[in-house]
Amino acid sequence: MADHYETLGVSREATPEEIKKAYRRLARELHPDVNPSEEASERFKGVTHAYDVLSDPEQRQRYDMGGGQGGANGFGDIFETFFGGGGFGGQQRGPRSRAERGDDAMIRVDVQLEEVIFGVQRDVTVNTAVLCSVCQGACTQPGTHPVTCDVCGGQGQVQRQVRSLFGNVVTMHPCGSCQGYGTIIEHPCVECAGKGRVRERRTITVDIPSGIDTGTRLQMRGGGEVGPGGGPNGDLFIEFRVMHNDIFSRDGNDLLCTMQVSMTDAILGASATLGALDGDVEVEVEGGVQSGDVVTVRGRGIQGLRSTTRGDLKIAVQVVTPSKLSGREKDLVRQLATLRKDDPPHLGEFQQGFFGKIRDRFFRQG
Repeated sequence: MADHYETLGVSREATPEEIKKAYRRLARELHPDVNPSEEASERFKGVTHAYDVLSDPEQRQRYDMGGGQGGANGFGDIFETFFGGGGFGGQQRGPRSRAERGDDAMIRVDVQLEEVIFGVQRDVTVNTAVLCSVCQGACTQPGTHPVTCDVCGGQGQVQRQVRSLFGNVVTMHPCGSCQGYGTIIEHPCVECAGKGRVRERRTITVDIPSGIDTGTRLQMRGGGEVGPGGGPNGDLFIEFRVMHNDIFSRDGNDLLCTMQVSMTDAILGASATLGALDGDVEVEVEGGVQSGDVVTVRGRGIQGLRSTTRGDLKIAVQVVTPSKLSGREKDLVRQLATLRKDDPPHLGEFQQGFFGKIRDRFFRQG
């Protein structure tokens, strides 16, 4: 008797997946539906028997140890897996419906940072399959109907017998005449070519929630493609990308920005009106403020996703030292230095937070 490994064309160290692939390849080549010759039929029996043995771990172990060739196991399951058969007994499953669920669709939408604060409503255009307006998913020309297949009698399946080592095996296969539907469309709809759907660009309104970030996905049930034969719609997934803003960035639901303050305002203090993303905001700069200090404006950040609470607006101070001074201005600064008698430049205690802010600003500018 032929060696099972040679029959399948695999080595004795072949993995279960390699054995399955080898069987599938040979079965597609030798199955009676594809190759009706007597030689192919005999080879198909041997290939099937070899796969029965080697696909079962216990039988394969006994075979490798010389303990017999193993028996046919799960013959009906093999036909079910690879050829859609019903196994022994010729069980029928009936015709399949032309109406199937449509595919899911996904689009990507760019949003501005200011739109993320409270959320926004946006019209977006999608290109998907929609219900055919002529046949309304029936797939036939108006006034006509599908007719019962005269090959399978409307069952959508036909029986075939396959000879094996164990006698004749009856299997069920989709009817080749009606493709398993049980009916034939003699007059397909001209608009959709009998598919029940057409592709179309359509505009939908999307409620973009507040607090989203790049990569956030929104699922709209039933917003995807209509199925073949007028089947139910799939879902539409919308993936967002929050665009870069030159002035503001975000840290969670907090908004971050930098405020430049003159040397004199930093010394004496000042009031400032700044244009935030959602309107003006009043900021008080206290006298003696240092570069790297952060002024926090509560509740002027981003409203959280599925929340009514907003983050904060955090403004990092950058004290700007003038690079050009008139002679008079220099004299005044010298007088101030004489009056204050400040210490000369020296090394101070390392401040992680301050250094981190300056470092981050440097890289943003670079």
